[in-house]
Amino acid sequence: MSKKNEKRGLGRGLSALMADINEPTATQDVAGEGPRSSEKMVPITKVHANPDQPRRTFDHVELRDLAKSILAKGIIQPLIVRPDPNNKGEYQIVAGERRWRASQTAKIDEVPVVIREMDDLEVLEIAIIENIQRADLNPVDEAFGYHQLMEKFGHTQEKLSEALGKSRSYLANSMRLLNLPTGVQDMLVDGRLTAGHARALVPAENALELARQVVDKGLSVRQTEALLKKGQTPPKPKTPKLAKDSDTISLETDLSANLGMKVSIDHKAGTESGSISIKYASFDDLDALCQMLSATRSAGSI
Repeated sequence: MSKKNEKRGLGRGLSALMADINEPTATQDVAGEGPRSSEKMVPITKVHANPDQPRRTFDHVELRDLAKSILAKGIIQPLIVRPDPNNKGEYQIVAGERRWRASQTAKIDEVPVVIREMDDLEVLEIAIIENIQRADLNPVDEAFGYHQLMEKFGHTQEKLSEALGKSRSYLANSMRLLNLPTGVQDMLVDGRLTAGHARALVPAENALELARQVVDKGLSVRQTEALLKKGQTPPKPKTPKLAKDSDTISLETDLSANLGMKVSIDHKAGTESGSISIKYASFDDLDALCQMLSATRSAGSI
């Protein structure tokens, strides 16, 4: 019985696809059960990026260098694509987006591809694994890739650990970076912060403020941890306000009724001093209050 419809397990990855490319060249049959299609050249305008590509940042300097290499030596390793589900006769990249982008920079008209029939989940899984296996993937995109594998495929940290050769603690610490504010993640992506610095800042409520200090002062990871402890000193508890006694409340009520305005009396406990505030709602109220105070003062001077 054919096992074509069985779900591929995590870990097929780029190496398995490369093995497929090295299979004997043949034409795939109609039913899809025969040998895979061979490498072919297609116009670069008919090849499109995967909208679910986990790599969200590309180094422009590296792309220019790769473009120069492609101009000198050509594309040595073909792109892996699938028929574009939304555009008949065109293709969507499964693996090799960097080569495709560099080829655009180099103004190459055609690119070598190997066509595979894959569903959306298989495409996403391969794209994530391909990127995670690259050493130059920035920590935020790497963490996002792990998160996608767990979120969309239901993989556990244990399964990811076995398939990717990463410890469970490494995976957990990596994904914690996604809890950082966007500003801190940006510093991590562009290299101003290392993953070690960023992990130290994860628990901080004021992570962005501390991250700026780390960058400005060029602090080490150990110094960052010390800064975190210093910056997270709990604030002193506020002294609770004492409840007003019944006499004060009664006096506030009487004054408010007589003035037609909200009156508040704050008496300092243990002293004979305090303050009184009158809240007015309009300039007319303020004018009336001033007239009352003036009349009282005038009467007192007679």
